[in-house]
Amino acid sequence: MSKTYALKFVQKIPCSLDEAWQFFSDPANLVRITPDTFGFKVISKHHGEKMYPGQIIEYKVKPLFGIPLYWMTEITHVKDKEFFVDEQRYGPYALWHHQHLFKAIEGGGVEMTDIVHYRIPYWFIGDIANALFVRKKLENVFEYRFRNVEEMFGKFGS
Repeated sequence: MSKTYALKFVQKIPCSLDEAWQFFSDPANLVRITPDTFGFKVISKHHGEKMYPGQIIEYKVKPLFGIPLYWMTEITHVKDKEFFVDEQRYGPYALWHHQHLFKAIEGGGVEMTDIVHYRIPYWFIGDIANALFVRKKLENVFEYRFRNVEEMFGKFGS
């Protein structure tokens, strides 16, 4: 089994907690903040409009070399306007656990924190793949999201 890796990203957003929650808890908005090169597309038809524990969301992604892959996640935990967790049920990772945390902060904004734990399949080959390109690809996706969120909501403290 390969190692389990963790990434953490924090962003301050100049909006209300209600606005942040409404935007980030809507699966349709993931497409808006994911690079086109990732080929991210929500394909599930019955995932509903509001997030709830047990919700299944299906995607097509092209994480490497433009090869399309099926990805299914489940929203396992939700605390309204505080956090939600998505976990992979089927897809490219041996493990995917993504926490989305939200809290109101001084200055009229929201601090959003993403914590991702993941494991690549194929034992030591997965570890090599992570070192060579997977980790950097994930960091690039979250850097892209950071920039897009700033474009949509503005820079905090500006």
